[in-house]
Amino acid sequence: MSTATHRAADLSPDALRALAEQAGRDLEGSHPADVLRWARAEFGGDLVVASSMGDEVLVHLAAAAAPGIDVVFLDTGYHFAETIGTRDYYADFTDVSLRTVLPLRTVAEQDAEHGPRLHDRDPNLCCALRKVEPLERALAPYTAWVTGMRREDAPTRTDIAVVGWDARRGKVKLNPLAAWSQDDVAAYVAEHHVVLNPLRELGYTSIGCAPCTRAVAPGEDPRAGRWAGTNKTECGLHT
Repeated sequence: MSTATHRAADLSPDALRALAEQAGRDLEGSHPADVLRWARAEFGGDLVVASSMGDEVLVHLAAAAAPGIDVVFLDTGYHFAETIGTRDYYADFTDVSLRTVLPLRTVAEQDAEHGPRLHDRDPNLCCALRKVEPLERALAPYTAWVTGMRREDAPTRTDIAVVGWDARRGKVKLNPLAAWSQDDVAAYVAEHHVVLNPLRELGYTSIGCAPCTRAVAPGEDPRAGRWAGTNKTECGLHT
């Protein structure tokens, strides 16, 4: 695809959507780094990566393909110490501009308003307060955002586009790793010596907040450790 001659941020929502859908067709099958390079050329500083530091490969790729790119990390107040340490590594030692975004209330303030351990009683509300609302604020200044979602992650993600339209937010949404398998991810990690969240070595194949995440046993679905024992499968960021 050719380098854009217009500022995508100045396009109407309908034009942005058409741009995203065309790019999704044109870039299907492209290496994730090429998708990120296209996005940087198209959106410039209006592009942001959203990372939970459970998608370390995405951040590594973004730093290499779009140096200096903005990365937002949602600090829910419930992260594992290993996740915070991974965030600090990527902030300090890679070429990204990392910004930590906090919920409107501390955990203590949320406990005072809703009672302790809201994540056990109403995980959807807890995610809405500590993940979804902060992400809305974090994404507000940008035209396009990047996630680490892959089609093989979950049945709810099998049809995600490499570049698509986030109708809920009126933004372009990129999933450059969409078509990658776990073997593809592992090969990239090995080739580029990607620093991983230490929880990987302890059996955490999908990493979220500590109270709602456990390690998985060999042969289990990779996301079986998220909200185990409930029918919840997504935090609400991607719905």
